[in-house]
Amino acid sequence: MGTKLVAFVILSVFFAYYVYLPLPEALGERWKLMMVDACFRSLEHLAELTELIGLKHYMEVMMVLTAAETVAPASDENVTVMDTTFNKVPVRVYVPSSRNLGLRRAVVYVHGGGWCIGSAKMQPYDVLSRKSAAELNAVIVSVEYRLAPEHHFPDQFNDVYTVVKYFLQHDVLAQYLVDPGRVAVSGDSAGGNLAAAVAQQIQEDPEVQGEIKIQALIYPALQTIDFNTPSYQQNANMPILPKSLMLRFWSEYFSRDKSLLRNMMSDSHMTLESRRLSDLVNWSVLLPQKFRKSYRYVLPGRENSDFSAKVPGIFDPRAAPLLAGDEKLKALPWAYIVTCEYDVLRDDGAMYVMRLEKAGVRVTHEHYEDGFHGAMMFITWPTDFAIGQKMMSRYIDWLQKNL
Repeated sequence: MGTKLVAFVILSVFFAYYVYLPLPEALGERWKLMMVDACFRSLEHLAELTELIGLKHYMEVMMVLTAAETVAPASDENVTVMDTTFNKVPVRVYVPSSRNLGLRRAVVYVHGGGWCIGSAKMQPYDVLSRKSAAELNAVIVSVEYRLAPEHHFPDQFNDVYTVVKYFLQHDVLAQYLVDPGRVAVSGDSAGGNLAAAVAQQIQEDPEVQGEIKIQALIYPALQTIDFNTPSYQQNANMPILPKSLMLRFWSEYFSRDKSLLRNMMSDSHMTLESRRLSDLVNWSVLLPQKFRKSYRYVLPGRENSDFSAKVPGIFDPRAAPLLAGDEKLKALPWAYIVTCEYDVLRDDGAMYVMRLEKAGVRVTHEHYEDGFHGAMMFITWPTDFAIGQKMMSRYIDWLQKNL
């Protein structure tokens, strides 16, 4: 009995040590977040091990999360759901059953997952799309774009661009009874990155028939120059998306070459090209004081002349929308941008807010002092969080009033 008790105590202490994180008081449901994060970290450790011994690529193991939450297209009394393709790109389409007279709204939604994992078919995205379709009386087009490590930039961007361009055709909008003046493009995290990039690029395409009224970006990743912004420093070890994982996602988006990740981690991925772009992400100018806090700005990184040739897309605005020039920003549609205090990507979104406002673009910035990265996708049992439900409701309410 004594031996069993000692073993139980030892295991309990080890479990508590592994699970416990000193999280800020502002975060709600902290123990639930610790448990979820412990599961994430365990999968990450398994992914590292399997890659180290040559069994599977890191991201192939991480895709277990996607597979575990995949749901089939199932229609109900409120929404008709179907899997189809738009110009050969897979999409899941949600059409509201409402027989209200008049044309509908529409949202092209782009899922997150660091360009490497995730799917439009995951249960949280299915729940969000169903709720959006029913409450907004909107057609939701959820894009199933190609993923790294099999596919790299610009494949992900091209897939989303192709879907948006296809959907904006007059005959396609008419087929789905969509008002051409009430179309939004939206996404979270890497999906927010892709939505922002498409909104920038599609305005310059003379072949595009329609237009985007709103870009709704949920904690988007927007720049590849400075990985030492105050939010990267403050939240380097926060749950769900620590700095090391975010940089892994960025590096895999561009290349399988592990030297890119090492250079990003050591802040030695800069080039002569990126030096010229540094002002576009100078957080000492572009962030309000409440985000700058007491952190000191340092010009990003050491110059590495090899990177322009090895990774030609790393500073392309299609990959990093915050690196677009002011002239390109001026013509952008109304932006709804969500940021979370406890998120390495907080300052990317906040800087984009500032730059868009300076360019004369209308912006609604919703900042969650009690938010963490990925919160809006934690809306299904057993990982449902009150903050996720609140973010989803406020996102849909905003679109209800403005789209």
